[in-house]
Amino acid sequence: MELSIAASLALIGLLSLLCQLIGWRLHLPAILPLLLVGLTVGPGFDIIDPDALFGDTLFPLISLGVAIILFEGALTLNIQEIRGHGRMVMNLVTVGIVVTWTCVTLGAHFLAGFDWALAALFSALVVVTGPTVIAPMLKSVHPKAELGRILRWEGIIIDPIGALLAVLVYEFIVSSAEATEHMFSALAMVIGVGLGLGIIAGIVVAEVLKRNWVPHYLRNITVLTIVLGVYALSNELQEESGLLTVTILGMWLANIKNLELDDIIEFKETLTVLLISGLFILLASRLDSNAFTELGWGGVGVLGVVMFIARPLSVWLSGIGTDLTAKDKWFLSWIAPRGIVAAAVSSLFAIKLDDMGLFEGIDKLVPLVFLMIIGTVVAQSLTARLWAKFLGITQGKPQGVLIFGATSFTREFAKVLAKHKIKTILSDTNWESIRLSRMENLNVYFGNPASSHAESHLDMSGIGKVMVASPYRQTNPIVSMYYQNDFGENSVYQLSVGENTHERYKVDRNPNEVLFGDGVSYAKLNSLMATGSTIKSTPLTESFGVEQFWQRNPKALPLCLVKEGRLWLLTANEILEELETEGWELISVIPPDTEQQELVA
Repeated sequence: MELSIAASLALIGLLSLLCQLIGWRLHLPAILPLLLVGLTVGPGFDIIDPDALFGDTLFPLISLGVAIILFEGALTLNIQEIRGHGRMVMNLVTVGIVVTWTCVTLGAHFLAGFDWALAALFSALVVVTGPTVIAPMLKSVHPKAELGRILRWEGIIIDPIGALLAVLVYEFIVSSAEATEHMFSALAMVIGVGLGLGIIAGIVVAEVLKRNWVPHYLRNITVLTIVLGVYALSNELQEESGLLTVTILGMWLANIKNLELDDIIEFKETLTVLLISGLFILLASRLDSNAFTELGWGGVGVLGVVMFIARPLSVWLSGIGTDLTAKDKWFLSWIAPRGIVAAAVSSLFAIKLDDMGLFEGIDKLVPLVFLMIIGTVVAQSLTARLWAKFLGITQGKPQGVLIFGATSFTREFAKVLAKHKIKTILSDTNWESIRLSRMENLNVYFGNPASSHAESHLDMSGIGKVMVASPYRQTNPIVSMYYQNDFGENSVYQLSVGENTHERYKVDRNPNEVLFGDGVSYAKLNSLMATGSTIKSTPLTESFGVEQFWQRNPKALPLCLVKEGRLWLLTANEILEELETEGWELISVIPPDTEQQELVA
C-alpha cells in the first residue's frame, strides 16, 4: 500500500497523537505504543517506508530533529540545581554514568561482538533513562517520596549528560577512524568549534532575550531558528560538530542567572513531544523484521548486563555514604528504563557511520539499542509495582495536596496543613503569587500544572489530592480534567464558581468534588482573608464535638479534618454533624468577630 508524502506525514502525526493519548490514559510510557505502531506500519504491513518516502531528505530531517531534542534537554541542565537535588542524584549522574558505561562497554564487546569503539558508543547511548519513561512508572508505583524524587531527577539530569557523552564518544571514534595520524587535532577541532560556537550563540541568544530585541510572540520561533542555524553553521565549519554545539548552547542558557526561559522550555517541550513521537515511529518502521533475531543470545546477554549488573552496581556504589536503606537501593537498582533519546541519537549515528563504511556490525547498533529500550521498559513497567510492594517501600495512599492558585487563602491554608505534616505544593502562573509563597517557605511550582513542563518537572511524590482554587476560570476546568485521570474524580476538588459567574464558565459538577460547600468561591474565600479572618485548627473530642464548635464559632467555615497525617477535605455533599469526627482536628476559617467573642469569653 503506497501513500503520498502528504498522506504519510498526516498519518504519522495522527498515530503519534494516538500513541501519546494511549500512554497517558493507561499510565504507560508512550514509547511502548509508539514502538508497536512503528513496527506495525513499517516491517509489519509495509505501509510506511521512510527511506523510500523521504529519500535523501531523511538524514537531514533526523539530524535537525535530534538537534532540537538535544537542545531542549540541555536547557534543563542547571549546575546549581544538580547540586541541590541531593547526594544520591549527584552520584548517579556522575559515578553511576561511569560505572554503567564501563560495564555495558564490556558487555557489548564480549557478548555482542562489537569492536571497542562501537561498544563504547553503544554504551554511551544507553546510559540515559529519561523523564518521559520514568514519570508514568512513578504514577503507578507510588514509592516513598524520596525514592520517587531521586528517580525523577536522575532521569531529567542524566538525559542531556548522557547525550553529551554519546556525542563526544561519537566525535572521538569518527576522528580516530578517519584520520588516525591527525586524530587528536581533528577531535580538538570538533570540540573547539562546538564549545566556541555554542558559547558565542548562547551569549547572543541571552542578550536578545534579556534586552527584548524581539517581541514576545517571536521569542520561541527566534530561539528555534537560531538553534537550527547554529547547528547547520557548526557542521559547515567543522563536520560533525553541530550536535555538540546545540548541546553547549542549551547548557549555557540554562546556567545564566535571571534569564527567563520558562515559555521557551514549554514551547520546546511541546515541539519535542511531536518530534520524538514522529521520529520514533519513523525509526521503528526502518527496522528490519529480522533485526532482533539476528542479535541472538548476545543481545539478550547485553540486556542482562544492563539490567542485572550495570544498574545495581551503579546504584550501590552511588549510594555509599547516603542514608538509603538496602531496600531503597534494591528498588532503585531495578528502575532504569531507557528512553526515546537513545533511539533517536543512535539511529542518527548509525546512518552516518554506515555511510562512512568504517565499522563492521554497525547494522546491529540500532536494533540493540531498541532491544534495550523494549526490554527495560516492558520488564520494569510490568514488575515495578510488585517489586515495590515486596520491598515495602510504597507510601500507601498519598495525603499531600497540589493546590492550583497561590492566593492569600491557599497560602494560609498550606501553612496550617504543613503544621500537621501534610505536604502541599502551590502552583500558579502569576510570578508575584509564587514569589510571596516562596517568601513564606512554601513548596511552589511556577507554571500551569497541566502543562508538559509540569509533567517532567513538577514533583508529585507524596501528592494524592488536587485542589483547584485559582481565579483563572478558563484554566481551572483544564487542570481538573487533567488530574482526574491520575487521581480519580473523588480526589480532585474545585471551588464553586459563584452566583455571578458567566454561564460559559459554569459546569455541572459532582457535589463530592465541590470544595467546602456550595457558594464557597474564590472571591468569598479571599474576601474573608482580606477582612481579617484566620485559619485555625480545633481538636474534636468526646467532650468538645461539632455541636460545641458551632456554639463557639457560629460563623466559621469548615475546610477539612486532619488526623495523624491523614487529610479529609470537606465538600458540598458532606454534613459535618453526620461525620465521625472524634479524634480528628477540624481546620476552619474563623471570622474576626468570632475571635473577639472568644477573647471576651
